[in-house]
Amino acid sequence: MTLTPPLSTRIHLLITFVLVTCAALGGLCVGLLLGGRTTALIAGGAAGLGAGIGSFLARRQIVALFRPEHDAARADGYAEGIADAVLVSIATYQAAAFPLIPGGVSEEERQARRTIAYRASAYDGLPLAVRVSAARVLEVVDQGLDAARAQAAMRALALTVYDHRNSR
Repeated sequence: MTLTPPLSTRIHLLITFVLVTCAALGGLCVGLLLGGRTTALIAGGAAGLGAGIGSFLARRQIVALFRPEHDAARADGYAEGIADAVLVSIATYQAAAFPLIPGGVSEEERQARRTIAYRASAYDGLPLAVRVSAARVLEVVDQGLDAARAQAAMRALALTVYDHRNSR
């Protein structure tokens, strides 16, 4: 049985080899220009050693970028952002549907906010629980009859978004 390192580790080792080789050759060239063979060996060794140590110290962070759990965490953060955007877009639509001053929002603005709220709520990356709760709010706001019911539905949507954020 042979143990083969993961692809990310092999790629990092290859990049480290190229980096150390280039640094050592660069140090050799500079050393030859500045003072001869001894200086070239010292400068090449120091440059190669410095590049190798730097690459070794950064190895853990670089390899972590290729791990699947890193992608899952990034995906969850993206879904959280989309859920927050849905919450804001529906809140602005609710504010247009139930303005504080009668006639304070034009029909065109209300329709534009409604369109944005529906488009954001229909996004595929949105968690199902948030999508269902958003649909309930949109239904109540579209009816436009009861501001208190719309406010209660918005509160439920906000709690659903909050619960999704804390479920990780």
